[in-house]
This record gives sequence, C-alpha cells and structure tokens, in this order.
Amino acid sequence: MKALFIGGTGTISADVVELAQQRGWEITLLNRGSRKLPEGMRSIIADIHDEEAVAKAVTDESYDVVAQFIAYTAEDVERDIRLFRDKTKQYIFISSASAYQKPLADYRITESTPLVNPYWQYSRHKIAAEEVLMAAYRTTGFPVTIVRPSHTYNGTKPPVSLHGNNGNWQILKRILDGKPVIIPGDGSSLWTLTHSRDFAKGYVGLMANPHAIGNAFHITTDESMTWNQIYQTIADALGKPLNALHVASDFLARHGENYDFRGELLGDKAATVVFDNSKIKRLVPDFICTTSMADGLRQAVQYMLSHPETQTPDPEFDSWCDRIADAMCAADRAFESK
Repeated sequence: MKALFIGGTGTISADVVELAQQRGWEITLLNRGSRKLPEGMRSIIADIHDEEAVAKAVTDESYDVVAQFIAYTAEDVERDIRLFRDKTKQYIFISSASAYQKPLADYRITESTPLVNPYWQYSRHKIAAEEVLMAAYRTTGFPVTIVRPSHTYNGTKPPVSLHGNNGNWQILKRILDGKPVIIPGDGSSLWTLTHSRDFAKGYVGLMANPHAIGNAFHITTDESMTWNQIYQTIADALGKPLNALHVASDFLARHGENYDFRGELLGDKAATVVFDNSKIKRLVPDFICTTSMADGLRQAVQYMLSHPETQTPDPEFDSWCDRIADAMCAADRAFESK
C-alpha cells in the first residue's frame, strides 16, 4: 500500500508516518526538504503551493492514500483536487475540531455537531475547505475523508490555554518564578488533550478503509480535565505551587494586543469540550488512547526541563501577563478601598 504524505514531519503527522511505516505502508513524503526525513522513506522535494512543480513530480505516480496535513483554505484543497483527482483512492484532509459550533449548544460533540465559528478565521477557513471537499465527493466522487483533531501534542511541551509567540516555556518559567499564571475564565471548563501517538492509531486505521470515504471523524481521547487541573498538574510536575490568576476570556480577547485570543480562546479553548468518539471506534476497533492526560503533561514538563534548547524566553508575553495581573490587582484595590 502506497501513501503520499504532504507534510509528514510535524507535531501530529510524524507519529502517523512512523506508525503507518511500522504497519507496512510504503511512504513518500512531499515537503520542502527543510527537515531530516525518517529512514526508509521516499521523498519528493517540492512546495505544495507550486502546483506546476508538484504536478510534474507526481506525473507517473499513483497512491492508495494522499494524506494532506498542511492545507488550510478552500483554495488549498481546490488545488489538491486538481492534482490528485485521478491519482489516489483516498484523500485524507486534516481539518480541526475548533470548527465545531461556538458557542456550543451542547457540550457533547459528535461529528454531526454544526460547523460554525464566528470567532476564529482559522476555523472558518477549515470549514470552507471541508465544504469544497464534500461538494467534490458528492458531484464527482472525489474520495475524501475528513479528520478533525482537537488539542493534539507530541510530548515535547505541555499544552496550555494561552501563550505568546515563542511557545510554552514562558508559562513554565512563570510557575517556577512564583508569578501569577493566567487561566482563562474560572478554570472549570473541560478540555481534552490527545497524545500524537494515540491520535496516530485512529488516523492509520482510517487509511485505505472503504467505510471512511465521504465521512468526517474527530480523533481524541475520551478523557477530560479542567484547565485548573491541567495547570495544577504542570505545577506539580515542576515541584512548585501554582499562583493561578483567573481572568475572563472576553477580557483577554479584548486586550490581547498582538495575540489572537479572540480566536484561540472564544473560538476554541474557552469552551467546554467532551468528544463522542464512537464513530472512529466503530471503524477502528483498536483505537484506544493509552497516554493519560496527567501522564502526558508530566512527561512533557520533564522533556522541556531536560532539553534547554526548548526553553525559549518570551519577554514580550511575560510583560503582557504582568500587565494583566496588575490590572486585576487594581480592580481588587478599587473595591477594597470603598
């Protein structure tokens, strides 16, 4: 069985590629060649946005699966339909669980939950791409499968609800320094974190699965934790107390300045999410998540602590957090003085 992975070296896709190879797939990676490729894999060095170059590179190729991990817009998938219409038996598009209805009418999310997100352009682009693909399936039989990951991580950094442009380390540094750590809302909303190794089991089980054609699936753990529990687990792994500062999500969105917290919070992480994974489990019986959220968080903290190269300072974000904390303290003082 032959698969072409567009991307294939990212947070989610690397473990998918590894598992597919272990299960006997012949893998070709199409990317710009900026990252080292795993052993035993073919490579096509091209930029997927250069349609002419990609078309030339795959002229004599055909695949059982084309796995697209780096398409984000309707225009991206329209290009892919032109490129792979007659070259694959299945095209798997990575969408996003953030595309599901915000605000939710029901916290339990199935694949039938409406797709609408007025807060985040990223999600609206993914919805538009899904619509193009499903229209192509209905009108021409284009063999699409849609996969909607939620918050998926690979164990190299602990997931958090908000961070700056330089990654997650500054949150851990604030905990280590005893500084206030912002948690959106009151921290009691439920969230789901899925390890990429667990995600890969569901994804690879959909590859060349005839029942997956024309269908959409989210692939997540069944477990949930509150954001308070997530941050407390991180602090415990660091061996430090958590100085939690709860701030309304809409306040953070209004005053995010250089950060898109309207999209990332109101359009995603501020909402309670509990996923019903019965659909993926019907098609992939061995899809079982074996990395608990708490263990995954602890492992990710230890990875960052033991890999100094991941500890990228973010003074701009740190300063912004201090300003938010000062604003909350000023509000408290205004009431206490009366």
